[in-house]
Amino acid sequence: MRHLFIINPAAGKKETTPHLEALLRNLSFPHEVVYTEKEGDARQFTEEAARTGEPVRVYACGGDGTLNEVVNGAAGRDHMAVTNVPKGTGNDFLKIFGPSYRELFYDLEALAAGPQTPFDLIDCNGRLGIDVVCAGVDARIAADVHRYKDWWFVSGIGAYILALIENVFLKGIARPITIQMGDIQWENRPACLLCVCNGRHYGGGFMPVGEAMPDDGVLDMLLVKKVSLLTFLRLVGQYAKGRYSRYPDLILDYHGGEVSLLAEEEITAVVDGEVMRDRAFTVRLSEKRVNFFYPAGACYLPNGGPFSRAGRRERIQHGA
Repeated sequence: MRHLFIINPAAGKKETTPHLEALLRNLSFPHEVVYTEKEGDARQFTEEAARTGEPVRVYACGGDGTLNEVVNGAAGRDHMAVTNVPKGTGNDFLKIFGPSYRELFYDLEALAAGPQTPFDLIDCNGRLGIDVVCAGVDARIAADVHRYKDWWFVSGIGAYILALIENVFLKGIARPITIQMGDIQWENRPACLLCVCNGRHYGGGFMPVGEAMPDDGVLDMLLVKKVSLLTFLRLVGQYAKGRYSRYPDLILDYHGGEVSLLAEEEITAVVDGEVMRDRAFTVRLSEKRVNFFYPAGACYLPNGGPFSRAGRRERIQHGA
């Protein structure tokens, strides 16, 4: 088995790279290490590893963006498996493994020997994601955080606050949009946001659908209607905790395989933290899956408890 570590030196704090390098020097098994220098390198390294045809485990050492590139390079390839060494500041996808995910996934010996499971993927206009796709005010905030981070005098939290003020208080929360998901037809009406979940966490602290599973063949979608600023500020905390079912008049939910979005103005969508812009998006369950490996004993089931994928699919099909 080949083991390839793809390190993003720009991810996380400066000390994370030397720390990871020290761990790699003490590994008991042969491995390769490469470093990214620019966007797209992680995907290129993964695709190059795929061409040999030999079994390979690829370790995305960075944040959700690094993992997303590796996933896009490995998707649909049975001889490959991927994982995420949480070197980034967010690593939202790994939070499905519980609050100790950093400790678990930094145990590289246990990680290398761990099991793997085929995980579903989201296809957003051809870009694959493993975690969450969002479109709306949350996506616009995430996109503008990147813009403000380029200002030399603005910190990370400062960039978030500026993006929040601009998109919530100055530009307004809702935008007209047409959305089709299952029997729900939202025809050119204002809406605050749409999220499509394969994983459970995004945005650093949001868990909109706590029962979402990355391997059940179902995408969990929430559409938040237009609400007043005061209602939005009251609702956002409940949304972040996965309590959407308490607000059926404000939040529409659909659990299925596809949603389409269309607007007269450009839509901002974010796929695992990666920004996309277009006037139309089709977000669907991808035909491709990706093998994801993790330490033995790590659990990605909701709340770490018993769970029936077949039972969930049956409840969804019957509208329960």
